[in-house]
Amino acid sequence: MIAKRAIAFDIGNKRIGVAISDPFNEYAMPCETYVRTRNIDADASALAKLAKDKGVGVIVCGMPFHYDGSEGIQTARTREFIEYLREKTDLPIELEDERFTTMQARETQIQGGIKCADRKKTIDSIAASYILESYLAREKIKNKKLEELNMSNENEVYEEEDRIFEVESEDGVVEKLYHVATIEYNGEMYCCFQKAEPETEEEEDEIIIFALKGEGDDAVLEPVEDEDLLDAVFEEFCRQYEEYEASEDEIDAE
Repeated sequence: MIAKRAIAFDIGNKRIGVAISDPFNEYAMPCETYVRTRNIDADASALAKLAKDKGVGVIVCGMPFHYDGSEGIQTARTREFIEYLREKTDLPIELEDERFTTMQARETQIQGGIKCADRKKTIDSIAASYILESYLAREKIKNKKLEELNMSNENEVYEEEDRIFEVESEDGVVEKLYHVATIEYNGEMYCCFQKAEPETEEEEDEIIIFALKGEGDDAVLEPVEDEDLLDAVFEEFCRQYEEYEASEDEIDAE
């Protein structure tokens, strides 16, 4: 039921930051930081295994270009590592410009009040999350352009159907739900749905929220029993949806 995720690596000489997307490839979340050995082959094998264990469908690697877009020594080292990684995995590897990700990650740490002594522990994984966010955003734009380039109605219907899931209640009733979004709230993931076949006007606007537990093929949807928590998650969904609508308006205006 859960789509393949994407994983991103921020490849450094001493550390490699790791980030992974939510199951619907809407958001990027920082994960662990891999501390490199002096064996590039072993490092590549370790990351290939990590990607396999996470059950992802694509690997995104950051490319450290200079600010003017030219390549340098670190770019060559990163390309060398990626070639080793290609030999260790059958997953597709995408390259993403990472020129400003470390700067963004440092700003995020400062805003979060992380002390200087602790920043090295998380800066690489945060930078990897920005790399992955950039890739996911680019993929969304690409998909939108494909739709605008006269995609057939049949493909459009297929994409809509691909977001419809069947959820079975405890009493055995199966209901079709349309996936609207997956959001993060207080470190937990929640999936937001609407009824795919609403019977009333009230049901057309109703948002149904489940907690997302587990990862990959083991991911399951669980009802949110706490009413206060449910209200808080719904408020967060509304806030993010309003931000999304505002960004779409800006894109259309441009």
